[in-house]
Formats: sequence, C-alpha cells, structure tokens
Amino acid sequence: MRTWTPPVLPALTGAGDAPRLFNTATERIEHPPIAEGRATLYVCGITPYDATHLGHAATYLAFDVLLRAWRDAGIETRYAQNITDIDDPLLERAGQTGVDWRALADEQIGLYRSDMHRLGMIPPDSFVAVTERIGEISEAVRRLLDLGLAYSVPAAESKGDDLYFDTLEAERLTQWRLGDVAPYDRALMELLSAERGGDPERPGKRSPLDPLLWRAARAGEPEWDSAVGPGRPGWHIECSVIAAAELGSAFTVQGGGSDLIFPHHEFTAAHATALSGMPLAHAYCHVGLVGYQGHKMSKSRGNLVLVSELLDRGADPSALRLALLAHHYRSEWEWLDSDLDTARRRLDAWRAGLTRVSADPADSVAVLQQLRQSLANDLDTPVMLAALDSALDRGVDDPETVAAAVQALLGVSLTGD
Repeated sequence: MRTWTPPVLPALTGAGDAPRLFNTATERIEHPPIAEGRATLYVCGITPYDATHLGHAATYLAFDVLLRAWRDAGIETRYAQNITDIDDPLLERAGQTGVDWRALADEQIGLYRSDMHRLGMIPPDSFVAVTERIGEISEAVRRLLDLGLAYSVPAAESKGDDLYFDTLEAERLTQWRLGDVAPYDRALMELLSAERGGDPERPGKRSPLDPLLWRAARAGEPEWDSAVGPGRPGWHIECSVIAAAELGSAFTVQGGGSDLIFPHHEFTAAHATALSGMPLAHAYCHVGLVGYQGHKMSKSRGNLVLVSELLDRGADPSALRLALLAHHYRSEWEWLDSDLDTARRRLDAWRAGLTRVSADPADSVAVLQQLRQSLANDLDTPVMLAALDSALDRGVDDPETVAAAVQALLGVSLTGD
C-alpha cells in the first residue's frame, strides 16, 4: 500500500546519541539493542473509520521523533506500520452510515495519509493493510493449530468454529509468559480484555483471556477462504504476522498508544513467540493517552479533535506539532482548545528570535548539543522546547544551524515553509 512523500531532514554537524527509551515490559529506561547500526520499528496503525484525531497524531509524532533521533545518531532505520482495514468497529461504522466498508476504509486511509503528510511525519517503509495479508495470517493460525496452541469454539451463528489461542499451553510450551509485556495483575487484564475487544466471558474458552485468532464466517460479514476455513482474522495475530514478515523476529521497538499494552501487544508478542520461538521485539514503547473535555479522546465517545479539521481551518502544521511536543510522549494529558494558540505564540516567538540581533547570542553548537542530549534521554521534547525558548529569546550566533536542528530533530519549520 502506498504511503506519502517523506519530509526533508536537513543534515546536521556531528551526530547525536542513540536514545534511551522507557521499556514497558521491563519498566526501565534502557538502550534497545541495535544490531549492526540498524534499528527496526513497528507501530500499530489505525482502524480506518474516523481518522485522524489528536490522540493518533501524538502517537505517530512520538515515533516520528524516535526515527529522527536514530537517524541523527547515524543509525539506519526500517519502519513498518499496518492498517487494520477489517475489524468490528469498521464494520459497525459502515453499517451505521450505510457506506460499503471498503469505501469507508479507503476514504479514511486517504485522509490519514494526507494528515501524516501535512504534519511532516516520516512515512513507514512498509505500510501494510491487513486485507493484503489474509493468506499469510490464516497460515499462521493453521500453524498454531498444528502446534497444539490453538483450539476451536463452536459459533452458533456460523457453520464453522471460531479459533482461539491457548494461553495456558503457550506458557507451557513456549518462552512467552502472560505479563511479559503488560505489567498488570490478572484481574486488571480481564477487565481490560472486556473493554478492549476481548471476550473473557465467552462459553467454551479454556481460559477467559484466550484471544481470538480466527472468526468463522457469519452471514452478512466479509469473509475470506483460507487455510482454516472461511472467515476473517482476529486482531492480535494480524500484527504478529505483518511485523515479523516486514522486520523479522526480535526487532528493536514495538510502539503504540498505552491502550495497546493489553491485550493487543501482550498477545501480539505471544503469537509471534509461539510461531518463531523468538521474542517479538526488544522494547515496547507506549505513548500516553490524550484526553479532551474530561475523557480520553475516543471515537466511541465522540470527543475527537480531528487533525484534518484543524489544518483545514488554517493551523500551521509546525504549531500543531509544537502543541503535542510540549508534553512528554509518555504522559497522560488533556487537550485544551487554547493549546494551539499557545503553540502558535511559541512558534512566532521562535521565528522572531531566529533573526534577533543580539550583543550576547547563544552558542548555536551548544544549543544543538542540548537538543541532542534531551532527545537521547527518552525523547524529552519538553526540555528541548524549553532550551529553544531560552536560546531564541536571547538570539543565536548561527541561525541556520538552529533552524536546521529544529527542522531535523523536531520537524518544526522556523522559516515558515
């Protein structure tokens, strides 16, 4: 699937350090291992039925900054992202609006591409729709059956059976253990499973947390012929197969919003380990959720602030990036309608400061070093912004160096381009 035109990243003098990142799985800030100067990143993509709100933008911006940090450190990168273009929320929205689900997905994927391009996000090298990989996914489910790690549950409304992953057998037969990614107790896991697409109370399951691998065909639903019969895949196995196919086993970072820690990333890792005998990723990095009007920004609640609407009303993409970068990527925070104005004032002040004549200007090389040090410290963008506030309020001795650094590391234009 095609992506979007990449932004230009100016070349900077010297090189930064590879960033240390908070690993959800170990609950420590650490250096993910980078083999032979190459880092690999998989970020879970959107379900395309109402794209793109500021919660999405905050997530993809965090990993855009990570890619920029790696590249500034001289590290080669490979980035993969999926699109979940077949799932219950998409089908439900299509039914509510009377639009064919394929047409709805295509429309929203197009809007997402446009939003990412306008915000200056680095595109993935591999941008893969789930519907492009149904055959591979069903073959993976068949392998799990053959390994004794999957089982069937009768579905009264279907001629076939649904297939589930056997978590107890996986813990017995593989290296994976429940909680390897998600540091939660079982009671919380069962609560989150029910809230986030699982079905812990379904009769016939061997364990309440066992996730769906394959949904047998139902009347009126999309279906594909496959190695395990007609139907469509479950959520977690999709990312397991796509990530491993594009990046290999034990890639550098698995990323996404913090609402994906459980069950999605836990079971994506479980499936991948069961299939390959290797961990899915070395580090699991998660972005804090963005709230609005007192609640998490979500499609189901309807309290969305859409990127496309802000940009169409004339928001400067650099100001929008600054509004998001003002918060550390791991923090939970609330979007205020005044945030964009605050970011716009900061951007205006920086642009004015770039041309300020000063008797005692800030050392631009030292500013660049400050930015790199903060970036290497778990992508600490609020500290980067504070350093630039101070330097540009004072004036800098080499405006071109600072402008290039801000463009390359933060994706923010100080020239208004």
